[in-house]
Amino acid sequence: MSAEIYQIKCTDIKDQDKSLSEYEGKVLLIVNTASNCGFTPQYKELESLYQRYRDEGFEILAFPCNQFLKQEPGDSQQISQFCELNYGVTFPVFKKIDVNGTNAHPLYQYLKSAAPGVLNSKAIKWNFTKFLLTRDGEVKGRFAPRVKPSALESEIEELLA
Repeated sequence: MSAEIYQIKCTDIKDQDKSLSEYEGKVLLIVNTASNCGFTPQYKELESLYQRYRDEGFEILAFPCNQFLKQEPGDSQQISQFCELNYGVTFPVFKKIDVNGTNAHPLYQYLKSAAPGVLNSKAIKWNFTKFLLTRDGEVKGRFAPRVKPSALESEIEELLA
């Protein structure tokens, strides 16, 4: 099941088609994000982790989503500018997607199935839910929005070792 993720295609914030196979062999942290959320300051910690570990094979993939109280209303250009100007984000940000419902992006269908939440729930509950994946594409863990990115540092280091 793990290599399945590398067959998934996404569109980045600059409207370029990407295959997740580009990230094969890397430890991934996949996060659904929003610009107007109480957890939005996590962008700062995410960028810090990215700067610290990217040269060791670590990638963060951000997927903006407007499904939670419409906290990501902007278009791709606005989202990109917000991330760059406010948090200096340099990790890959993708085009806005749905993470729940009938239009949920295939990536999130896969992630939710591979790592259900509390009480085996599949739904993403809020912005900044995080999925940590091994270099083989196996979902190692699902983390609630309130879990700060820095709290994942030891697990990231373990997967990079």
